[in-house]
Amino acid sequence: MPKEEIALSIVIPSYNEEVNIRKGALSQVHDFLSRQSFSYEVIIVDDGSTDKSRQLVEEFMRDHAHIRQLCANHGGKANAVIGGVKDAKGSIVLFTDMDQATPLKEMLKLLPKFEEGYDVAIGSRGTVREGAPLTRRLTAIGMIVIRKLLLGLMDISDTQTGFKAFRRDVELKIFDRLTLFGKGAGNVKGAAVTASFDVEVLFIGEKLQYKIAEVPVEWHHIETRHVNPVVEGIRTIKDLLTIRLNDLRGRYAP
Repeated sequence: MPKEEIALSIVIPSYNEEVNIRKGALSQVHDFLSRQSFSYEVIIVDDGSTDKSRQLVEEFMRDHAHIRQLCANHGGKANAVIGGVKDAKGSIVLFTDMDQATPLKEMLKLLPKFEEGYDVAIGSRGTVREGAPLTRRLTAIGMIVIRKLLLGLMDISDTQTGFKAFRRDVELKIFDRLTLFGKGAGNVKGAAVTASFDVEVLFIGEKLQYKIAEVPVEWHHIETRHVNPVVEGIRTIKDLLTIRLNDLRGRYAP
């Protein structure tokens, strides 16, 4: 890695992403970043992939010095993101998805928010998820209603877009207070969305009174894995109730 201070760290969780990697996801990331003037690093966190994702990333790294890979046992997307963030060196840390549903170029809409004094900048699809199947859109609406009833976060319309940037010191303080994730792999099997991770992160951010900017970004629905919406929905509701209980217990207090 270059010895100069790194301006931006990009963390990309990877679980069985062979299809997206072969489609050129990493090339898209590299091509965009190579045209920027700031220093950067890309951290791919392999979440115990069972396909050829890990090998493909290793091959790509040979000719791309700014990209590195962390390998972990399968613990779910949230744990992969946490591991990457804690290993990041950049002043600003952004995590995004391998499928590039939100193209990396959209970060140019987020980064100016830090110059304006914000601590967190999140990409947002708003309340309308164009291109997503009807079941996904209905699920998203239900999630918004339940989240607002249980936790508030009234000023944030979309907590779930996998495109969020933080000042590194702020992110570490938030992650240190997480109660649902980051404590180990748990019993995760297959592709788990762990939607409540994003909610807990933003909930803690609000409790600590950090300034959060929600920025509209380009987003495309990409279906590269299958999850059970009923199972994920039940898990998310349980997690939201746990977050509320932990808040009442004072576990998120400054």
